[in-house]
Amino acid sequence: MATTSIDALSPRELGAWRGMLRAHAALTKALGTQLERDHGLPLTSYEVLMNLHDAPDRRMRMSDLACAVILSRSGLTRLVDRLAREGLLVREACGDDARGAYAVLTDLGVERVAAARRTHLAGVRALFLERFTPAEQELLAGLWARIVPADGDVSVPAREDLSPPD
Repeated sequence: MATTSIDALSPRELGAWRGMLRAHAALTKALGTQLERDHGLPLTSYEVLMNLHDAPDRRMRMSDLACAVILSRSGLTRLVDRLAREGLLVREACGDDARGAYAVLTDLGVERVAAARRTHLAGVRALFLERFTPAEQELLAGLWARIVPADGDVSVPAREDLSPPD
């Protein structure tokens, strides 16, 4: 599995890497275009609303939400502020932590994400899932879990780990 050179990727490695990048870019573009067109909702906004919809009491700490949707805290703050202006969620102070805050889905947010979810899931099925057998879907899920563990921590290697072998 390890490569002997950091100077170049083999054709097989390059195909695997670029294939994943192309698939991700193409799928997110298509799914995002569909959500924007049908619901006026960017894909990242949908992801925030969906995570809140699925959370207990439809609320999450901002730091946990940022991790769940893979955004920086400042990026999430700007997005949450915009969604709050649209009435889709509210921010609430965290009672036990003066620095913490919750994002809480509103009733309008529940309605909006429910309508968008049907569109999104239909797109995911048509553009991705239906191209694989159930066994292949399980294989893919296992492969992705190797890259991004459940806690979402994909650590950057230390500089010395990137040095060429002697």
